[in-house]
Amino acid sequence: MTKKIIVIIGLLTSFIGFAQENTSSPYSFYGLGDVKFRGTEDAKAMGGLSFAGDSISLNLLNPASYSSLRRTAFGVGGTSTFSKLSNTESEESTKRTTIDYISVGVPMGKFGAAFGLMPYSAVGYKITSNTDESDDAVRNNTFKGIGNINRLFIGTGYSFNDNFNIGVDIHYNFGSIENTALESISDVQFGTREKNTSTISGVSVNFGALYNKKINEKLNLYSSITYNPETKLNSANERNIATVTYSSVTGTEYVINPRDIEVPDSKLVIPSKLSIGAGIGETNKWLIGTEITFQNSSNQNNRFDEISNARFENSQKYTIGGYFIPKYDSYSNYLNKIVYRAGFRYENTGLILNNQSINDYGMNFGLGLPIGYSKINIGVEFGKKGTTSNGLIEENYFNLSVGLSLSDKWFRKRKID
Repeated sequence: MTKKIIVIIGLLTSFIGFAQENTSSPYSFYGLGDVKFRGTEDAKAMGGLSFAGDSISLNLLNPASYSSLRRTAFGVGGTSTFSKLSNTESEESTKRTTIDYISVGVPMGKFGAAFGLMPYSAVGYKITSNTDESDDAVRNNTFKGIGNINRLFIGTGYSFNDNFNIGVDIHYNFGSIENTALESISDVQFGTREKNTSTISGVSVNFGALYNKKINEKLNLYSSITYNPETKLNSANERNIATVTYSSVTGTEYVINPRDIEVPDSKLVIPSKLSIGAGIGETNKWLIGTEITFQNSSNQNNRFDEISNARFENSQKYTIGGYFIPKYDSYSNYLNKIVYRAGFRYENTGLILNNQSINDYGMNFGLGLPIGYSKINIGVEFGKKGTTSNGLIEENYFNLSVGLSLSDKWFRKRKID
């Protein structure tokens, strides 16, 4: 068991030191960036339902599920995202591969505990524009951003009885975000560069509850609620301006006379969020459910105050999804033991640009491939975010996710040493 704990701590330490470029969305410039975590790969394949779990896998969306664990569970997942960004004039394709989460859950009788690491949000974009200044001169503008807010979490759940569980997660959020703006004119030797860096930290909390009740001999009713209170993160801000020149021969950018400009530190808001879900199903056979999420996004703010075309409104997310298992205990046909999942999600992100609300929606499909008490979860998502209206950018994306859920009994006393 000691070796297993050492390996997991090593993985967490490596992940903390690994800055991922988790997104290529231009909308990640605003607020805290593009919010990335939507649950483990099995939950994402059902649109993000927070109450569809079992006793051998971690459900990281609702901490009340930790007390339902009957075996120690280790989970890790990753996603490759293929995006096409387009406006009314052009389009561009991008690809990103990232780690989604590393987590461990431990059963303790009526209690259960979990800890791990996941990305909360990401910034990653590059936008260029060219404007004719005169017959011979062109103004070139380039905007770039990169960074992450990661989240270390530890949580616990408690079962009052077979029907009702509660739980809480505590998150430590940390990371840094860098935004760079370059401006040059084609017949002028020097250009200008402004670089803004925000180092972010702070604590947030997630409360959850799960309730299930048997309707008849076969059917069960499931319900859930999670609540994240509003949190303000600390943002230590820095700004550097410089004159730059660019060598077209070597492709190198040379920085001349960099100068730090004092800017005030700020507080960044993670808005309060309430999710309510319900579903019906037959144990180890099928489930269908729905969930609605309300987020007080109008309280959200940008990292710097100079942005004039962006504001926030309260947001909602609607999810429907479920799974089907032909015969979970089949011995003769492996295909009957596979978990088949599907879901749909529609979300108003809360961001308003050029008086246009930015919406995001996706269709999900997935498979859970059992290996003893463990599973390999595979999921795909087809989605669209934004619009080409009002001078904006539309993202069409395809996500391929793979998650590994390992279950074992760690704390059993050996009869023979």
